Amino acid sequence: MSTTATGQAGTQPAAYEEYTPEQQQLRSVIRKFAAREIAPHVMEWDEANTFPTKLVKELGRMGLMGVIFPPEYGGSGLGYVEYVLAIEELSRVDGSIGIIVASHNSLATNHIYLAGTEEQRKKYVTRLASGDALGAWGLTEPGSGSDASNARTTAVKRGDQWVLNGSKTFITNGSHADIAVVIAVTDREKGTHGLSAFIVEKGTPGFRPGRKENKLGLRASDTSELIFEDCAIPATNLLGTQGEGFIDAMRVLDGGRISIAALSLGMAQGAFDAAVKYIKERHQFGKAISEFQGIQWKIADMATQLDAARLLTLRAARMKDAGAKTTLESAMAKLYASEVAVRICEEGVQLHGGYGFIKDYPAEKFYRDVKLCTIGEGTSEIQRMVIGREVLKR
Repeated sequence: MSTTATGQAGTQPAAYEEYTPEQQQLRSVIRKFAAREIAPHVMEWDEANTFPTKLVKELGRMGLMGVIFPPEYGGSGLGYVEYVLAIEELSRVDGSIGIIVASHNSLATNHIYLAGTEEQRKKYVTRLASGDALGAWGLTEPGSGSDASNARTTAVKRGDQWVLNGSKTFITNGSHADIAVVIAVTDREKGTHGLSAFIVEKGTPGFRPGRKENKLGLRASDTSELIFEDCAIPATNLLGTQGEGFIDAMRVLDGGRISIAALSLGMAQGAFDAAVKYIKERHQFGKAISEFQGIQWKIADMATQLDAARLLTLRAARMKDAGAKTTLESAMAKLYASEVAVRICEEGVQLHGGYGFIKDYPAEKFYRDVKLCTIGEGTSEIQRMVIGREVLKR
């Protein structure tokens, strides 16, 4: 396997995995697109808390809103390795764009693809994967984050309908989603085995977005509440088997955690690139600060951690493409990549000195944005629980 560096300007650490020519071409196309269509607007969108609707449509036309789904359902028919590359390249410029695409693919669309009937796949996945519709995934509630069994949103069967009542919080794409997958309680006595999944379309009476969150970072990404007040949906909108919504959600998260690892990689790579550029240009005591040993050691640690995170992520992605169970590997990739990314982005600020604390340089935004990666789709503490359990089972 090749150990040739593959990044621009020599700043990306050498990757042990060799990408195919097609994968390299995909990365090149997305990198150029991000530089042209995203980079000029990053701070404008961030400061105005603006959701980039037009850009999301363009991403759909590029096939990035359905990377991992078959062409017969409107997707690009690619694998998780390509998906990791796509999320990494988008997030390298703006993590907000990366998380919009990741949540849409890995959570909302993938839940319907994995658990849905053929009719549901044709009706919903085709619209989502083609980019004609935007998806959101509702599991978290104000009182049930890591503890999904404590959910309060209910779904009650009435004739040929399900009636939903309750709310979801911290929902990516929530205000703009056309199609939402929602986990609700259908049998309180059965705990997690009493949770079921449902498909709810925008415009359904009794369904509306609630408060849009004012966030520390990833501000161009929409995060909001979903509100259900006597929201009646057809019985055919039950997704999967009644009582198995939580089980299916855990399957969905195995893939979703790979996407958060890729999101982490992208932001860490962006912060790393910016730091290397800065230390080569910044002069103190008569020379570039990149010539000081203390600075070089920081760069060495950042590069090593970044490459290790990339390898863990690619391992999980390749296993996913091979059809293997990746609960352990996805959790390891997500845990390590997210925590390393936070450290790398912090060092990026430190290497910029005072300039790392102002918005004229990209370091501060990467630092604000990246923290979400240790929280979303299962906190670091939850990942450690998953890893410990999986290791002991084996």
